[in-house]
Amino acid sequence: MRFAMTATAAAVEIHQENAAVDQRDRVILEHLPLVKAIAVRVHESLPVHVDLDDLVHAGILGLFDAANKYNPDKKVAFSSYAKHRIKGAILDSLRQLDWASRDLRRRHKQVEAVTRDLTAELQRTPTEEELADKLGVEVERWRQMMVDLRTVGLISASSRGKEQEDLPAPDFPCHPENLPDSMCAREQLRSVLKDAMKALPARYQQVVALYYANEMTMKEIGSIMGINESRVSQIHKSALEKLAAVLQNNGIYSSRAF
Repeated sequence: MRFAMTATAAAVEIHQENAAVDQRDRVILEHLPLVKAIAVRVHESLPVHVDLDDLVHAGILGLFDAANKYNPDKKVAFSSYAKHRIKGAILDSLRQLDWASRDLRRRHKQVEAVTRDLTAELQRTPTEEELADKLGVEVERWRQMMVDLRTVGLISASSRGKEQEDLPAPDFPCHPENLPDSMCAREQLRSVLKDAMKALPARYQQVVALYYANEMTMKEIGSIMGINESRVSQIHKSALEKLAAVLQNNGIYSSRAF
């Protein structure tokens, strides 16, 4: 009798474990698009040589980790919990990569040599066209090379030797978003939006903050605020309309004003 009860309990335990695994697998499959979305967002700010598939793979491992460690008793939506785990796994994988690959280091030395030679020869800063021609590449390709090298921290403000210290420093192209005026404009825009947000009711501010700053879905916001997804969408739309009205009253009709 005792053996029969023990066997039954074991069978129940195995069934529960299998059910838990099946549930975990369903959750993972359901949230695979979230991995791709986060990986693409991270990839947009990385050099072109970084493989998106590598980021997706790391994100999937993060999703598995989230599915295994998720505790529903914490009253946090799984998608919100998973986002942090996925992004964290992707960022961890990037830290482990050798950004300055052999190819980039070789290219860096080549760029330094060409820049030094042309600067010495011309007694001035060579143009992008001259440097690209010397390297035998198109100007657009040269610019992308510079973005890659700047991103991995391989190029400095100057590539000159001591014997050329009196020569003008070579110019390296900068991504438009990193130009001082662009950065200043973005900071001004943030400041204006922050002031405009103060004109919104607290509930509206919460929806906007959760949606844009925390990157939560309408459904997730609704679960936090205790309202349905449709109501969250209505508040979001109304908040944007009120923000637009406040900005227009201040003479701002487009982000192009910055």
